[in-house]
This record gives sequence, C-alpha cells and structure tokens, in this order.
Amino acid sequence: MYYQKTFDAMLATPLSLEEVITGEIVWGATKSLIAAAIMMVVIGSSGLIRFPEGLLLLPLAVLGGIAFASIGMFFTGIVANIEMFNLPVFLFVTPMFLFSGTFFPLENLPSWAQQFALVFPLTHLTNLARAFSFGHVDLSQLWEISYLLLFSFVFFPLAILKMHRRLIK
Repeated sequence: MYYQKTFDAMLATPLSLEEVITGEIVWGATKSLIAAAIMMVVIGSSGLIRFPEGLLLLPLAVLGGIAFASIGMFFTGIVANIEMFNLPVFLFVTPMFLFSGTFFPLENLPSWAQQFALVFPLTHLTNLARAFSFGHVDLSQLWEISYLLLFSFVFFPLAILKMHRRLIK
C-alpha cells in the first residue's frame, strides 16, 4: 500500500474499492484452503485425520480464512502507518495465540482466561479443527461455526468501510 502502491494501481482500473478489498479477503481464504489441503494430505497420510469427517476441515479453512483476512484488512484500514502495525499484533494476535487453546489446553487456564478466550475467533477455529480431525461432529459445534460466521459478517463490511476511508480521499 505504501511502497509499491498496489492498491492505487488496482483502483486505477475499472475495479471498485469494494471489489479490490473483497478480492483480497477471498484471496486470503483461498490461501487458507490451499494450505489446509496440503496439510491434510501430509497429516492424513500418517493416519492422524479421521475421514470422511476430516474433509470438513476444508470449508472450515475457507471460513477461517475469510474471518482472519477480514480482521487483517480491518487493521490495515485503521493503522495510521506501517510503523504502527505492531500494535494489532501485540494487542490482538499475541493474546489470541496465548488464550485460544492452540498451544496450551484451555482447561489448564484460569476460569477468567477460559471465558476471555471465547472472544477470539482462533479459539473456535481451533476447537472445530480438532473436533473435525478426530471425527467428532455434533450439533454443539454450531455455536462455534455461528461465532465464526458472525465474526466474518461483522469484520468484512468493517474492513471495506475502513479501507474506503483510508484509500479514497
């Protein structure tokens, strides 16, 4: 955005800003799908993913990709300059990794931290990915899927709004 002026170049074409941002978010989801498919081949070949339930990891990767690409574009739209981009990392990404259950079981955290973890989308994504990998699929997971959908539905338009304010002067 700053040095290569890629967004400026895209906006010089007949594309609208909404199409450019949507394309960026969909590309993030596509990269997530590709990475998940590659990892499924590797991990699945060693028997660590139960099939056919494990195939639910692919649409989950798309949903997670949309959620995280949307929040990434939102942060891109609100950060004042490139030097300040470490603030979302320290205030959102790092706590999310620590409290999401990705590296440490949620059950080992204090109860306040377990409740705090429910705010982060990575907690729900991790829970679903583990369940689908082990072949555990039930209706209680609809809450986690609903949270990721709601997160995406909130931050997708917010990302477009903030990037519109950022790029259109």
